Amino acid sequence: MMRFNRRTFTQGGLALMGLAGLVHTAPLMAQASYPSRPVTIVVPHAAGGAVDGVARIFADKLREELKESVVVDNRPGASGMIGAGTVAHATPDGYTLYVNASIHSINPLLYKKNVKFDAVKDFTPISMLAQGALIFSVNPKVPANTVQELITKVKASPKAYNFGTSGFGSAGHLGIAQFLYESGLSPLQIPIVLYKGAAPALQDLVGGQTSGMMDPMLSSLPQVKAGKLRALAVTGRERSPLLPDVPTMRESGLKDFEFYSWYGLWAPANIPEPIRLKLEAASSKIMQSPDMKKYLNERGFDPAYKSSSDFAKYINVEMARYQVIIDKANITID
Repeated sequence: MMRFNRRTFTQGGLALMGLAGLVHTAPLMAQASYPSRPVTIVVPHAAGGAVDGVARIFADKLREELKESVVVDNRPGASGMIGAGTVAHATPDGYTLYVNASIHSINPLLYKKNVKFDAVKDFTPISMLAQGALIFSVNPKVPANTVQELITKVKASPKAYNFGTSGFGSAGHLGIAQFLYESGLSPLQIPIVLYKGAAPALQDLVGGQTSGMMDPMLSSLPQVKAGKLRALAVTGRERSPLLPDVPTMRESGLKDFEFYSWYGLWAPANIPEPIRLKLEAASSKIMQSPDMKKYLNERGFDPAYKSSSDFAKYINVEMARYQVIIDKANITID
């Protein structure tokens, strides 16, 4: 029979109690010292596009706020769902974050099968970062200088025109779909050519393989400024200071048309509250700083900070709006 004396038991019991206390407080200590190693921001699109541009601007500023390295990890593919899946299954410790555009909230409305994560339940919205109107541009050989002229031409010869988009379910895709049905054109009759990113889509638009495209200013504006594309309109409520002579879609006769590509910061679901609050506070400071506003404005974006709770509400409103567009334009996956 094994015997324990009182002294040995008491010392052992205290040691075990102390160990249990350390185990219990370890997560709290880790949260308090966050971050203590590099933070990764996953961007589910190729480098060089609008999402990547916003993410890299934000990562530079977040690095200054957190006093720790922040790296951008591009994981493109499947309309952003490859990168999104990586984040959805990552450890929710604040070291894996995610920056994406509105396509993150469009995908779940389109992809109903074989998706191994929930775009809402498996993520924690940290903050909305920015938004930007799209440029509706056409190849210079298209015989239209206004949106109404383009509508007339397409109605007269629908088979002679098509529209490109940077990806299935992107803001540009839904924007073109909304334009088609609001202008009385059949989304089923006018081809929408899907590309894997803005770069190849713009290349074909400049080359004349497609007729027109809606795309964020960050990627399209240089082509417009160079005369390689003709801007017919911008999709925001007001004209862009970068293209003051280009009317809005509303001014062009589509009175209810207003469309933005917006960008946000997410983390995996169940991120500890202290870490979420720290990231939210850092985002607020970054996005409301004058130099960040200037940097984004020069590239066709506006800071559009929303807190975690407000961002979550905004996502719900946007998803309802996107569903209407998808239904009216009869967008389905073959």
